[in-house]
Amino acid sequence: MKTMTKTSSLWINTGFRIAAIVLALAFTSIVLLLSNARPFEAFANIINGSIGSSKGIANTLVAWVPLLLVTSGLLMTYATGMWNIGIEGQITLGAIFTTLALRLMQGTSVPPTLAIILSILAGILGGALWAGIVALLKIYGGVNEIFGGLGMNFVSTALTIWLIFGPWKRPGTGSMSGTEPFDTSLWLPQLEGLRISLWSVGIGIVGLLVVYFILQGTYFGLKLKAVGKNGRAAFLLGVPTTRYIMAAFLICGAFAGIAGAIQVTGVYHRLIPSISSGYGYLGMMVAMLVNFQALWAGVVALFFAALNIGSIQLPIVMKIDSTLSGVLQGALVLFFLLMEGARRTFLSKKRGK
Repeated sequence: MKTMTKTSSLWINTGFRIAAIVLALAFTSIVLLLSNARPFEAFANIINGSIGSSKGIANTLVAWVPLLLVTSGLLMTYATGMWNIGIEGQITLGAIFTTLALRLMQGTSVPPTLAIILSILAGILGGALWAGIVALLKIYGGVNEIFGGLGMNFVSTALTIWLIFGPWKRPGTGSMSGTEPFDTSLWLPQLEGLRISLWSVGIGIVGLLVVYFILQGTYFGLKLKAVGKNGRAAFLLGVPTTRYIMAAFLICGAFAGIAGAIQVTGVYHRLIPSISSGYGYLGMMVAMLVNFQALWAGVVALFFAALNIGSIQLPIVMKIDSTLSGVLQGALVLFFLLMEGARRTFLSKKRGK
């Protein structure tokens, strides 16, 4: 039996990943051609819209931070083999708790900086609470985490709409634009003329580093992975599996809560109906694309954020719907999964020779 060197294995893995990217771009190009659009022009407009100016870069970073936080949190639940579909609702609850905290402190003697910190902590609590409910339903109610998470997503959306059009509605009438904006003193500090806050970028990077350290450098992370690989074997070896599943959900929910808090304090400065902006579902795609490796999460999340922001140029310049970025994102995930299966098959055959 021949053994493969690490170098040859690395080249094979890289080759399959490049093939996935090429296939995704080719598929998207075919879609563009069928729409009577020029692929290279469309891709150039996406690049120009995302990194072609300081405003584009800032907007890309605005989208990158919550996506990075959500992806980092999902890596924790994925490590235990759990699919935290309820991440969207956890972002929303983080935003709701943040909004509640800011409403209680606005106009009081609480210093603005302290108010922002406390509101973010409230967002962490809200996200963790919502994730904890999903975990409890899974552990003690026997409810699959996918169905439990989806149910909690619906509840969080309904709760948001009720608050915006009910107790927290704007003076006079409710509005789909959200609640009344907070005073600028309760916003995360932003770069002059741009929407981005360096504080939020710092929070996102620190969050990713924390998750990387947990999963790669602690016994806690090792036990999380053991639960994900074989929960029964881990239990027989003395690992309290339910406790670790609960911990993973709580940590993931906390990260989602931070993302929701940043959406309120650093982006919209109020609660809006679609406060999660789909970052939960997009984060799931990013986590799958990086094969659940935290090291690559930041780069891939940045790429997806750039696609989202850059695609806004398509309807303006080329009269193409901006949902093209969703086609490319979905194609990337699809072909990466296909290539991952092909890679494993190829390596198993090669090792068997």
